[in-house]
Amino acid sequence: MPSAIVTGATGILGREIVLELSKHRQQWPTIHALSRSKKENYPDNVIHNHIDLQSSAEDMATDLKNVRGEYIFFAAYLAQDTEQKAWDVNGAMLHNFLEALTKTGAIKDVKRIVLVTGAKQYGVHLGEPKQPMQESDPWLTDDKWPPNFYYNQQTILLKFCEKHNVEWVVTYPNDVIGFATGNFMNLASAVALYAVVSKELPGYDGLVFPGSPDFYTKFDSFTRSTLHAEFCAWAALEPRAANQAFNVVNGDAESWQNMWPRVAQYFGTKVKPDQFSAKDLKSDASSSSELAPEPPLTLLADKTGLLGTPALKPSKVEQHVDIVKWSQRADVKEAWNKIAEREGLDKSIFEKATWDFLGFVLGRNFDLVISMSKARECGWTGYRDTWHSLEEVFEELKEAKILPKA
Repeated sequence: MPSAIVTGATGILGREIVLELSKHRQQWPTIHALSRSKKENYPDNVIHNHIDLQSSAEDMATDLKNVRGEYIFFAAYLAQDTEQKAWDVNGAMLHNFLEALTKTGAIKDVKRIVLVTGAKQYGVHLGEPKQPMQESDPWLTDDKWPPNFYYNQQTILLKFCEKHNVEWVVTYPNDVIGFATGNFMNLASAVALYAVVSKELPGYDGLVFPGSPDFYTKFDSFTRSTLHAEFCAWAALEPRAANQAFNVVNGDAESWQNMWPRVAQYFGTKVKPDQFSAKDLKSDASSSSELAPEPPLTLLADKTGLLGTPALKPSKVEQHVDIVKWSQRADVKEAWNKIAEREGLDKSIFEKATWDFLGFVLGRNFDLVISMSKARECGWTGYRDTWHSLEEVFEELKEAKILPKA
């Protein structure tokens, strides 16, 4: 029976991979979960090992001396303040980890490596990409765009696998909906905290969408973390998935005009009818900033006949309510403190939420439609309803005492 090694095992995606594999004991009798911290309680078929992926290959080899596995899931990621640092740091982590496997001799057992990346592959952080996004879309390697560390990681992986005769799979999830203990860089936590605190503010008369009014009616493609884990387990063993990169999204295309009223209803309120009126905004008034001078769409503009059209103008991040400024307001902090004291919640949670991340995700002024055709053609049938995904995570947040239960 196969054994597995999962890096980034306490992250929002890695945690779910460990849990998914651990459900199937006969198929995956031994799972090595690797992380810097040991803050998760895993089933007894999971061996939780410490590893510092920022250390040298030699030091990692010491940590990995008793770790063997036929299938590797590399889901570790370290955020950096520049794209070049992200390229250097995340590339080095993967390279040194793979080298450590050769030093311990564990590489002899490895059959396939699954690398978790994301839709940043398509430059969604730079502006509007081609729609829908497909795995065959060209990489953004021109000097006009900043370095993309996913390209570095994939190049490292492919060269390593070719050298050692190992198969590989790469996944591209987008706007992940999930939860991991102590990990607050997730969409659901910030959305929920925004809704709960907004209701507590004096003069509240309805939930206001803080992102782009344009994006409110556009489409996005989300990835439930549990679905991604199921995909990784499938792709590790599926012969047709070998040496392929795949988009991994829920399978529906959602919009906030559909989900925001549901968010409001879930938290016992309603959407403010004229929510995009600016007349009553405070110091957190609307903000707007351009992304890259040229959106990724320009790469295929000549082939798609878009040269000279408005589609090639710079994309923007538009926040009807600047969510970072909102989170720093005295009345907002006071409202949260009241909620936390009343409900017995950890007050520090609000400060840990990644408000800048939420502002970016909700503020883009373009569609994000991601094709699942390639995975479907290889036999993948997984699907999640995006609203139900959000609702499930809201319930998890209540159980973890991050949100009030009432």
